[in-house]
Amino acid sequence: MTIFLTGATGFIGGAVAFRLKASGHRIRGLVRSPEKAERLRALGIEPVLGDLSDTALLAREAETADAVVNTADSDDRPAVEAFLDALAGSGKPFLHTSGTSVVADDARGEWASDRVYDEDTPVEPVPGKAARVAIDRMIVDAAGRGVRAIVLCNSLIYGTGPGLHPDSVQIPTLVAEARRTGVVRHIGRGLNIWSNVHVDDMADLYALALDRAPAGAFYYVENGEASFAEAAAAIARRLGLAAPRPWPADEAIAALGFGHAVYALGSNSRVRGKRARAELGWAPKHASLIEWIETEMPVG
Repeated sequence: MTIFLTGATGFIGGAVAFRLKASGHRIRGLVRSPEKAERLRALGIEPVLGDLSDTALLAREAETADAVVNTADSDDRPAVEAFLDALAGSGKPFLHTSGTSVVADDARGEWASDRVYDEDTPVEPVPGKAARVAIDRMIVDAAGRGVRAIVLCNSLIYGTGPGLHPDSVQIPTLVAEARRTGVVRHIGRGLNIWSNVHVDDMADLYALALDRAPAGAFYYVENGEASFAEAAAAIARRLGLAAPRPWPADEAIAALGFGHAVYALGSNSRVRGKRARAELGWAPKHASLIEWIETEMPVG
């Protein structure tokens, strides 16, 4: 199968590209720069120069590919619309990457929510995530347009990716801040909880979804959960630093931006991926973010 994959140089896209290539698929990866194009080519991925703003290019690639996997930007509605228009009536798979910040709250680290979502739980997003939820729903509804459209909604991803960009977003942000300042910090009291998943297990689910998922499927991608206080304490142990300290939300927002500080690091995002296990037989092998931080997380 020839697969057109966006985000091929990113953390998620790189891991998915490697996994699908290992299954024998031909991967054509969207890439912005000639330099990264050559690095992709050296990894056995065929580079396609361009970006998500070139909707004509996206449509051409979608029409000639056997499947499209979008890992580049969960919030780029024009790109998604271009893909769905090009794929309408084809029955081809379209895998789209979302994230569980769609169920985030505004805890700012101050409390642990008891609200846990599965695929059957209605979602009423905070204003900052309403547009993403609307895109996810549009993709699921594209099943009625003759597209085998599937949304994979990733929780906090940990592990070292095999692609050009080996690091995810949330834990590496805290690690980078600790290395810069010598102090491990979490937003507020760090009581907020996120579900999580290892990068290899995530990539396995993309492969399963490509092969087996029905049109209109939506999957939460998770296998465990932890509070940010627990994660920060594990980071401190791994780096040999003192116990974590609170990071006032306003200071974190100034340093990282509102979305990253409040939604990615300060919110609760608790989900259960029931459907992937029941429908696709997904059986993740890695179950502990804390253990990975303490024993495997790179320290150099």
